[in-house]
Amino acid sequence: MKAYAYVVGPGDAAWQTLFDMAGDLGFAGVSDYRGLNQVEQQAGETPVCYFLFSATTDLREIRPVAEAIRFSSSRAIRFSPMVYCAGDPSVETIMACINMGFDDIVALPQSKPKLRQRLARQIGHNMVFYETEGYFGPDRRNRVASLKPSPIANRIGGPFRRLEITRNLLDGVSVLRDEFFNTQPAVAAMQTLQ
Repeated sequence: MKAYAYVVGPGDAAWQTLFDMAGDLGFAGVSDYRGLNQVEQQAGETPVCYFLFSATTDLREIRPVAEAIRFSSSRAIRFSPMVYCAGDPSVETIMACINMGFDDIVALPQSKPKLRQRLARQIGHNMVFYETEGYFGPDRRNRVASLKPSPIANRIGGPFRRLEITRNLLDGVSVLRDEFFNTQPAVAAMQTLQ
């Protein structure tokens, strides 16, 4: 794998384990995440940069980083694979990660070949992303059908973008289709007869 990996998290034992494991997966390089400026420079050399998030007891700690990535103005960063890695993620953690736009949630431990295979799923095929007022990330509806829906998921929609992308290790991210939908009900003008 000739992508680059950034390991995000609190710098504890779980973070160090993930950092060490990432070093053995064949990435072009692995670094601790220090901000988007660092990633923007690296994206010029390796068009795909993974963000591997280590488990944390409080997801509010990683939310600003996830949002900075997903709402970045740089296409190379915005569409980067984000993967949350935890020993035994709860349903609440999984749903929170999905709502933050993560591409995958991996329960550890995993063998290196199996983890390498999971990460490779992020490359080389078409993926659909959605952008709404408060969400940008992959289409995860088919993966959460069996989980208990949240009240937020049941609200009537609003305008959204549907983007079809592909990631490859030579060119990075390509946007194949970009569509805007306005699902607000049309307000018909009322006519009064006099």
